[in-house]
Amino acid sequence: MSFLTVGHRGVMGVEPENTLRSFRRAEQAGLDQVELDLHLSKDGALVVMHDAGVDRTTDGSGLVRDLTLDEIRALDAGLGERVPVFEEVLDVVRGPIQAEIKDIAAARALAGTLRERGATGRVSVLSFHDEALAEIRTLLPEVPTVLVAGGSGPDIVPRAQAVGARLVSLDLTRLTLDTVRRCHAAGIQVIAWTVNTAQDWALARALDLDGAVTDLPAEPAA
Repeated sequence: MSFLTVGHRGVMGVEPENTLRSFRRAEQAGLDQVELDLHLSKDGALVVMHDAGVDRTTDGSGLVRDLTLDEIRALDAGLGERVPVFEEVLDVVRGPIQAEIKDIAAARALAGTLRERGATGRVSVLSFHDEALAEIRTLLPEVPTVLVAGGSGPDIVPRAQAVGARLVSLDLTRLTLDTVRRCHAAGIQVIAWTVNTAQDWALARALDLDGAVTDLPAEPAA
């Protein structure tokens, strides 16, 4: 595959993260995929938000799991944007989506939505949590899974293989050429986060990565 560019929570470097505005901007900028994060609200909605709480990215406070969707909808997520639910992103974003889930409950809810919306062909599921990816693989074996990890230790390849992940997303600052080579030897592609500066992009290319996750709508000039 050609070098994959992934918009991190849309293009969070220039737009409010994980909002429809941010996702639209990422697609307009020509990024190949958009990445988002999912938590379940108190009433079971798939809320698009990175943190467990709403405090950092909205004008509200509290944990997503303790708030109803209506309560979350009342919050300002930046520039007047509202916190979207996953179904809205499916309607707005036309290209491929990387959806990161935090736990097994979110995995089950996401699997149900993908089935209902016939979206299994354009969504890949990411997680730091092996058990959540294993649940997706059981429920929807046709959906690609992506293992996300901060470290780049020797366990990356067996962990990815155990959950059926053919792609891993790793922290650029902790990534080594040896890890990339071991993944490639096992038929596993590697992308890195978060690649923003000209130096980051140069390193991503030097490491022979398959792609990069970025906060920005364009690769900076060297």
